[in-house]
Amino acid sequence: MRMQRGFTLIEMLVVMVILAILAATAYPSYAGHVVRTRRTEAQIALIEAIHQQERYRLQHNSYAEFSSEDAQGFRWWSAATAGASAYELDAHACTGQDIADCVVVRARPGTVKVDSRFRDPDCGALSLDSYGVHAAEGSGRCWP
Repeated sequence: MRMQRGFTLIEMLVVMVILAILAATAYPSYAGHVVRTRRTEAQIALIEAIHQQERYRLQHNSYAEFSSEDAQGFRWWSAATAGASAYELDAHACTGQDIADCVVVRARPGTVKVDSRFRDPDCGALSLDSYGVHAAEGSGRCWP
């Protein structure tokens, strides 16, 4: 009798089921890691924007409002380029205060100017003001 080579259909199906189980358990972990990485990227961008605002205030005796439409030399995206960013940054006066005294920089996830597919369901928009107070729209643990 001649020896057959190869795999049987049952063996292939067992391997496929094992791979599907591994993928089903690994993907949520990977997706969570991507969200946390992009969130950290936004936090770094917020800190850098506040530092830039402080330098601006030293020269002009006031903070500056900015947005993606009117950036005024401020970086309005969170990653190395706007196309690779998950968050769009803007700055405005703190609630009830003048822009000369307090500024809050906000990072909004998944807008049309950046990666519109990105979502951060746990935290939503992140913000940091010139007093060092940070906040998030969501209820998750968003800042270290």
